[in-house]
Amino acid sequence: MLAIDRRDEVTVLRLEHGSVNALDLELLLALTAALNESTGPLVLTGAGRSFSAGVDLRRIVEGDEQYTAAFLAALSEMFLAVFDHPAPTVAAVNGHAIAGGCVLAFACDLRLMAAGRIGLTELSVGVPFPSAAREIPRYALGPAAARVVLRADTLEAADAVRVGLVDDVVPEVELLDRAVALAARLAGHGAEAYAFEKHQLHRTVREAVTAVGDGDVVRAWTSPATRGRLSAQLAKISRGDRR
Repeated sequence: MLAIDRRDEVTVLRLEHGSVNALDLELLLALTAALNESTGPLVLTGAGRSFSAGVDLRRIVEGDEQYTAAFLAALSEMFLAVFDHPAPTVAAVNGHAIAGGCVLAFACDLRLMAAGRIGLTELSVGVPFPSAAREIPRYALGPAAARVVLRADTLEAADAVRVGLVDDVVPEVELLDRAVALAARLAGHGAEAYAFEKHQLHRTVREAVTAVGDGDVVRAWTSPATRGRLSAQLAKISRGDRR
């Protein structure tokens, strides 16, 4: 589910969960636990052809309201655990980073991408963003956030770097080494000063997440209308029709 490797002072967390590293409750809990146990620089990446294709919609459709509520709470906790990690964090985006997978990349300090598509597609399947999943991209993208959220499309790596979704595009064979080297270089700035400035820069996001809450989002995700839309989306995916 989650492989943890050490590259000198850098910890590499690799998602190894199914064919596309879809986010379910178990993976969220494993990620949060690993993040809470680490204080040094981190690289997040995925196995296979995806960094993460986002939320496991089938688990949402087949689960009950209690599962969805627990999942959304754990999703926000995981995003904030990445975002608030005191040391440098780098996303090594090895493949598709879609919806929640894209938010996971945005929660890192910097993003390197080798292949695949990246984007926030939540509105294309008719679900609202939990507050952490909205505020983190708003912070990462600045004025471009509204366009990326409301268009709900995905971009290839070259276009993603052009509009600021990722910081650089690198060859796949160099991706992990470049990400580890970048995390190590950032860690050389001084741990206390880095953590202090990161906390100050991120403070408005935490305040916004706390102020908004997610009660309406949970109700929307568990409504019959939403479950119907998600079921239709799963049917399209199973047919190979992603239009």
